[in-house]
Amino acid sequence: MKIGWRGAFGLVLSAALLWWTLRGVDLHEVWLLLRASNVALFLAAATAGTLIFPLRARRWRTILDPVAPGLPLGALWRAVAIGMMANNVIPARVGEVARAYALTREQPRVPFSAAFASIAVDRVFDALVLFLLMFLALLDPALPAGTRIAGQSVVTLAGGGTLVIAGLFAAFYCVVIFPARLIAIFEFFARRVAPRYEERGREALLAFASGLSVLRSPRRFAAVLWWTLLHWLLNAFAFWLGFRAVGIAAPFSAALFLQGLIAIGVAVPASPGFFGIFEALATVGLAAYGVGANQAVGWAIGYHLLSFVPITVLGAWYFTRLGLHFQELGEPARQDSHLDDGGGPARESSGG
Repeated sequence: MKIGWRGAFGLVLSAALLWWTLRGVDLHEVWLLLRASNVALFLAAATAGTLIFPLRARRWRTILDPVAPGLPLGALWRAVAIGMMANNVIPARVGEVARAYALTREQPRVPFSAAFASIAVDRVFDALVLFLLMFLALLDPALPAGTRIAGQSVVTLAGGGTLVIAGLFAAFYCVVIFPARLIAIFEFFARRVAPRYEERGREALLAFASGLSVLRSPRRFAAVLWWTLLHWLLNAFAFWLGFRAVGIAAPFSAALFLQGLIAIGVAVPASPGFFGIFEALATVGLAAYGVGANQAVGWAIGYHLLSFVPITVLGAWYFTRLGLHFQELGEPARQDSHLDDGGGPARESSGG
């Protein structure tokens, strides 16, 4: 796959942030801190950080249930692992494409466009819960009043993010409630501008709307919200265990605040695995709780590397086992037109 300008920009940005983070840090002291860290707590943190991905797979099944009921958890888990591996080794965040594509290869009854739309819902729920937990962290007196990040108050950042998420939910509900009207508008313009894409675009919009069908059911909406809350509480717990491993005495609310801050940061183009951005935001976020740069960088490097390895190795194993190739991800949309061609070995489910 080609890196493209976004990938190149992400690599440069990550390198610059990594330099900025390490320029005032005593790397020898960081090394001594990591050598003296509690290995058992660090391994427990990495384990908890890896277990969030099966939870993500379980949530994804609920989101996709209106499109393809009863999808096997095994296929969903493998697709999630493959997507995370792709984010960790390829620039420009192609992991979402890889995740949707891997699922359609194992489960041909799920169109790529519906799978991709379901991931959009998945990410919006992530943002909703992350900002909610971040707001709760702001209520803890352990975070000094008036804390600012990049010149902006954390209240402003969290409030702005919440407005964006509300706007996305509104847009998604328009697609769910008025699909026929939106498709008619698309057909009107496509017929005059690019007639050859009218039929294909209409089918893609229908599949995209079906991927958002979870929003029609209050019961499913509540279930997705529950799995999302469980996911991010476990992730924060993994952060907190990592804090303890290097002797950081910050409260659990600091982990809630920090994961929200990092989630905002990694939304921009970055290097594979978000190296640089993760360490920079960890340093900035923990500084608000009085944690020194050396200790914050020690936690960030130790936790980031330990949590990076398991899911990347698992994703690479599944990627190879399913016979996938990175060059396939360049044209994922063509999968929709091949769903009924009988498939091949790579399309067969490898279990559960």
